[in-house]
Amino acid sequence: MTQGLDRVRHAARQRKKEKFTALLHHVTVDRLRDAFLALKRRAAPGVDGVTWQDYEADLEGNLQGLHARVHRGTYRALPVRRRFIPKPGGKQRPLGIAALEDKIVQRATVTVLNAIYEEDFLGFSYGFRPGRGPHDALDALSVAISETPVNWILDADIRSFFDSVSQQWLVRFLEHRIGDERVIRLVRKWLKAGVLEEGSWSVSETGTPQGAVVSPLLANVYLHYVFDLWAKQWRRRQARGHMIVVRYADDFVVGFEHEADARRFWDEMRTRFEQFGLELHGDKTRLLEFGRFAAARRQRRGLGRPETFAFLGSRSSVASLGVVRSCSTARHGATA
Repeated sequence: MTQGLDRVRHAARQRKKEKFTALLHHVTVDRLRDAFLALKRRAAPGVDGVTWQDYEADLEGNLQGLHARVHRGTYRALPVRRRFIPKPGGKQRPLGIAALEDKIVQRATVTVLNAIYEEDFLGFSYGFRPGRGPHDALDALSVAISETPVNWILDADIRSFFDSVSQQWLVRFLEHRIGDERVIRLVRKWLKAGVLEEGSWSVSETGTPQGAVVSPLLANVYLHYVFDLWAKQWRRRQARGHMIVVRYADDFVVGFEHEADARRFWDEMRTRFEQFGLELHGDKTRLLEFGRFAAARRQRRGLGRPETFAFLGSRSSVASLGVVRSCSTARHGATA
């Protein structure tokens, strides 16, 4: 199994524009079994009512049947069961619960697709990637800020990102690398499976499947083409000074040496996002004066102390970010 994906990984690394026309055969019974064993044992069941323990009772027979349906094209994705959990302040957060077999097939497929996309994704992308986590992103931001002249921070927030993704554009982005139509059909099935809430089924033309194992990867693919590649090119061609980027899923921070660069980038990013159905959150996207001399500059202008910004739930200032240093995340890079 590993050797087959190693060949895919090598081809993805060497041939950046190649489409992979034969991928589904990597979704093997062994890979489906690994996906099943990686699931949470006590997770709530989806619309099928099947628990992990139910499926395990005849695991090999179930996996053989699932494998056959996936490869014959008769596998059918089920709607996600939606329920709500309380949030602070009396609000509720929607929670999507996928059917067990959908989780298995999605996890196995993500393993295969990661062999390609981990060679494509840029160094400043950290969210939902193998071997990377929130602490890596925070460390990378700390290293970048302490080693690069950063006087302005653009703290950006995309309004309802996971609900706003254009499914049409998403499939087009996938087709840049995925030439196996059987895999594309799988993704379409998950996108069109819809949501079941209190007996009512609904489907949308936008958004990634709520609660689905595949959604984080699909989100990363979308932002790779909409934001990451564009930001990398913008820095190379248009930035007059230094610029850093750190992105964790739909949460990202961009640092600039010059205010003029920051404002131009902000304006052009807003236009770029609109082209792909995304919108910056007006109240949560801010440009902040930053850096070790920010307080003195603001004091001379009769302004208050520099603001801080929150990244991945961590309230960041020049003091707090300057503390953490990490050689390993410096290799990942906030500017790659």
